[in-house]
Amino acid sequence: MTLEVEKQPALAAIAAGRDHINTGEFAHATDRANQTIRKNYCLTGECFGIRPVKFGNRLLWPVAQVAMLLQKGVCQ
Repeated sequence: MTLEVEKQPALAAIAAGRDHINTGEFAHATDRANQTIRKNYCLTGECFGIRPVKFGNRLLWPVAQVAMLLQKGVCQ
């Protein structure tokens, strides 16, 4: 439980009031490598159940769904 409590403020600091975060920030919040996030997206179109929004050549991940993932361990 302590781990979950520590991750939420970290996500709030990373997002800084934005609705979406980039792939590097998503990787940092989930404690994964950037390439792992990109590979999962390329293979399945999502990562940990979260589908990103494409903006130009960037992937933007919804902060609300990332928070749900960090809090509950799954995203619906």
